Amino acid sequence: MNVRRQHISGIAVAAATALALGTLSACSGDSEAAGDSEKFDVVASFYPMAFLAEEIGGSHVRVTSLTEPGQEPHDLEISTRQRAQLEESDAALYLKGLQPNVDEAVAQSGVRTKIDAGTLTELEELGTEDGHDHGAEEGSEEEHALDPHVWLDPVKYAEIAEGVGKALEKADPDHAADYRKNTEALVGKLGDLDTAFEDGLKNTKTKVFFTNHAAFGYLAHRYGLTQEAISGLDPDSEPSGARVKELQQEAKADGVTTVFYETLVSDKTAKTLARDANLKTDVLDPVEGITDRSRGDDYFQVMEANLKALRAALGAQ
Repeated sequence: MNVRRQHISGIAVAAATALALGTLSACSGDSEAAGDSEKFDVVASFYPMAFLAEEIGGSHVRVTSLTEPGQEPHDLEISTRQRAQLEESDAALYLKGLQPNVDEAVAQSGVRTKIDAGTLTELEELGTEDGHDHGAEEGSEEEHALDPHVWLDPVKYAEIAEGVGKALEKADPDHAADYRKNTEALVGKLGDLDTAFEDGLKNTKTKVFFTNHAAFGYLAHRYGLTQEAISGLDPDSEPSGARVKELQQEAKADGVTTVFYETLVSDKTAKTLARDANLKTDVLDPVEGITDRSRGDDYFQVMEANLKALRAALGAQ
């Protein structure tokens, strides 16, 4: 769409041209060139945001993601090309607090519509179920950080979807009716997913699960579970020896059978803990990106796979 700009700098033109000729990481795989005047251009920070924009925007939007498929999003570096892409977009959809470099780039950009998903629902301190991030140093900033992994709670993700839908309606009023219809359909599917998790995790032998990093606090809180993370909110943080020993003891006390690991970060620590504590391993995917290793092709399929894995690990009846 891009109707608001009369001219741009030579650098931005060159960057946008190079981007148009290159392969773009739209979550739909669409190969249309950037700056398509028939589309409302949305730049999303990473997969869960891109998925919302695709589902709500439908055929009226062109979505590109700053985070490539298979790339771990937390420490994403923003290139000069991507900064130019932001300048040429109609909207930026991101989750402040998850990707500091994205936060900075969006803040410095001149994009008219900036949608921070974190403002569309309530974020909480949920590094672990008790609110203490066992992967962080005592008194550190991460220990008291708001947990950004809110999309793993279907109810909160639906709240964000509703906010994104309203933002797109306002920014692109010509297609407001379709955005509203698509939002309602997505919220309905997320409601069904919530029901599936609630019913599927209601009766289990244990309520405790071990995971590689503390991404599942919202999910655990929603469905009455206790997440115990090896690492903190940052998947690259290293657990202390005392933390590993604590988890080994807790596994015996709480009947934990499985240590979950992820597809986008190293599974070494999780598998070492599992071996030392004589536990199984399995994947619990934080859905930060879809790759050929994912157990599904989109958010819903991967979340359904997560539910199946949790039911098996927790001994669901």
